[in-house]
Amino acid sequence: MSNSDLLIAANTTWVVVAAILVMFMQAGFAFLEAGLTRMKNAAHIAGKNVLIFGVCSLVYWAVGFGIAFGDGNAVLGTSGFAPSVDSLLAIGKAPYSFFTTVPGAAGYLFEVVFAGVSLAIVWGAMAERAKLWVYFVFGALFTLIYSVTSHWVWGGGWLFGLGMQDFAGSTVVHYQGALAALAGALLLGPRIGKFDGKRGNAIPGHNIPYAVLGTIILWFGWFGFNPGSTLGVVTGDHVGFFAYVALTTNLAAAAGAVSGAITAWLVLRKPDISMMLNGVLAALVAVTAASGFVAPWAAVVIGLVSGVIAVVGVLAVERIGIDDPIGAVAVHGVSGVWGTLATGLFAVPALAATLKTGSGGFVYTGSLHQVWIQLIGLAAVGAFTFSASFGCLWTMKRLWGIRVEEETETAGLDVSEHGMWGYPEFYIPVPGGYGTEAHSHLLGHRHAHRPPVPPELEEAA
Repeated sequence: MSNSDLLIAANTTWVVVAAILVMFMQAGFAFLEAGLTRMKNAAHIAGKNVLIFGVCSLVYWAVGFGIAFGDGNAVLGTSGFAPSVDSLLAIGKAPYSFFTTVPGAAGYLFEVVFAGVSLAIVWGAMAERAKLWVYFVFGALFTLIYSVTSHWVWGGGWLFGLGMQDFAGSTVVHYQGALAALAGALLLGPRIGKFDGKRGNAIPGHNIPYAVLGTIILWFGWFGFNPGSTLGVVTGDHVGFFAYVALTTNLAAAAGAVSGAITAWLVLRKPDISMMLNGVLAALVAVTAASGFVAPWAAVVIGLVSGVIAVVGVLAVERIGIDDPIGAVAVHGVSGVWGTLATGLFAVPALAATLKTGSGGFVYTGSLHQVWIQLIGLAAVGAFTFSASFGCLWTMKRLWGIRVEEETETAGLDVSEHGMWGYPEFYIPVPGGYGTEAHSHLLGHRHAHRPPVPPELEEAA
């Protein structure tokens, strides 16, 4: 086996491992989103991560991967649809000439998990009130929308040609997901009871430890998300450059955790745990574009600013009357914008040369050229993604309706949409379960007592 074959084998191993880490982020989203919403919707919200990744994987194989990374023009990939054996085993050849370090199959696996993450973001702002079928239809449509802009920025498209710097997807993955989430939140309207007039009422999540676990899983998965975007173990003349990317990723997340907690302490008078978690995620979102381009000190600055954005942004979105249960618009949208612009400010010229993308940032060169390129990318992706997402969801709303009925929302989507509870023992007597005679004997009680009926079920009744 030649040295080049060994390098391809090492690259492929690393990229597949990184893809698995990113795929595991679906578990992180499941825990985070279920934990930050109500018990009556927990199974529905967690379970949709399996559904949407299934839909996304099939659509991306059939059409999306070809649009995003197939050989084509500056706007779209026009080849590589429904790829089979030869295309997926080839390296650096049509229809996926973009992938010169790994086979097409490794390219598909790594890129489809990114599409799945962007799609997972969408449902955060639509949680607890969207119909199940919307996941199927808009999941497929958004996978195609996502693929178009992926080609622009990463797949050799026109923004790639301009030198836009988005190392792992602050714009492509997170900003896009947040824009579609915003469109969905606007069209769905707020959850029942969220707003009285203009005042926002808190609807607490049912399980903060779940949200913490989800955040830690996402932080863990990000070590595949950003470092894996090297697509190899050698970058330029640097062997193991992905380790440097992992370092900047971790520094930003750590700074975001501290900044989010302190900002919440100052603004809310308490170091709100959910805001600390949002600080971590906002920092990870922002450093996603910058991780391969910036120095460690800049990663810390990016994370510190992101922690502030997470707290102030979530509160601002609620203040203007948008119900975003997970904070997707601020955490993935506003912080995605910040990270994209911060890359234009802080990109180290030598790292930009190593990655052969764009130029040094304003701090090093005194030129705003890279910042303007970043702004053009944000404007183009934003206009296309929001208008396309809003148009699709608006059409679906007019034709079939995208929001569940009021009684369905009140009772909870677990039982209404799936005929089951995420926590059945809190709602249904289970032999030997909570509130039954056998359970009470174990506790030394003489009589069994059924658990109190949750307020939302009393309303439904």
